[in-house]
Amino acid sequence: MPSPKDVYIAVIGAGGVGKCFLSQLEGLSKRLSASPRSPKISLIFVSRSKKVHYSQNYTALSYGDLATSLDKSSQEPLALPKIIEFLAAAPAKVVLVDNTSSQDVADSYPSFLSNGISIVTPNKKAFSGSYKLWQDIFASAAESGAKVYHESSVGAGLPVISTLKDLVETGDEVTKIEGVFSGTMSFLFNSFAPTEGSGGKWSAEVKKAKELGYTEPDPRDDLNGLDVARKLTILARLAGLQVESPTSFPVQSLIPKELESVASGDEFLQKLPEFDSQMEETKVAAEKEGKVVRFVGSIDVAKKEVKVGLEKFDRSHPIAALKGSDNIISFYTKRYGANPLIIQGAGAGGEVTAMGVTGDLIKVLERLS
Repeated sequence: MPSPKDVYIAVIGAGGVGKCFLSQLEGLSKRLSASPRSPKISLIFVSRSKKVHYSQNYTALSYGDLATSLDKSSQEPLALPKIIEFLAAAPAKVVLVDNTSSQDVADSYPSFLSNGISIVTPNKKAFSGSYKLWQDIFASAAESGAKVYHESSVGAGLPVISTLKDLVETGDEVTKIEGVFSGTMSFLFNSFAPTEGSGGKWSAEVKKAKELGYTEPDPRDDLNGLDVARKLTILARLAGLQVESPTSFPVQSLIPKELESVASGDEFLQKLPEFDSQMEETKVAAEKEGKVVRFVGSIDVAKKEVKVGLEKFDRSHPIAALKGSDNIISFYTKRYGANPLIIQGAGAGGEVTAMGVTGDLIKVLERLS
């Protein structure tokens, strides 16, 4: 029989972030097992798109050959209601770690939580989808006592959500949130419109960013601004604004209208040089004012305004001075006055995103044990 301190872990998504997380989970499990006062965590379920490997009698899976076991597994993949049923019947507390960006899994969060299954996830869609889903998730958690944490849904491993929650819950008045929320966009504009030098052509920088793995397979999935809009939706809601969806406020797309419907990302990159003059004009206009252009998101809490798009900044501004693919988020509040509380660092990448997920899991374990 499991002890009251035992916690079972189920993982959906074993790709980029998922692989990094499973490696970190193995290390965490070893560290916890060395301390008699810590909870004992057992991985009992892991799945990716068409494969599943799980322990029908809730015994711990071995980390040693996990990837091979998942690849060779002949177990029938379970539909989401069956996964909920399996986990709800476990003889100890369960935490679901969702490392996917699946809307279907996100839509099932209220059911997981209602069944007492806690959730840790970087999945933005759960918290930036419809406002009703947002309400249902937290209402289900409050009712069952299950926990839900999603630090990595905004800034990978950066403590963005936890900082905002602390500000709000300690009674500070958040007036404005502003920043660069996309590692891809950060890299692009730091290369295209650097604070020193002239930078390259827009299409060449987009191509380079894709080759270096900074963009999605189809760069339009970054350039449409929706990823940033999702993150802004999450933060705006945490700041108390009832934002309906990521499409309910102005979001500037950097995809030329003529290329929105081309068949593939490769065709998009092939034709993008024809439209370099548009972005060049924007860059030159900023330079004439002694400024640089950056792709930012901002939330004016007092005016209840959220927007995503291009803005001009003085070269000395912290947003202008970013390097590489770093993110920067500035919280303007009553307590912090004229000088915002700034969080800056790597906002993308498998290891740092998984770190945010693992950090959230540790918080859940502390609260469950």
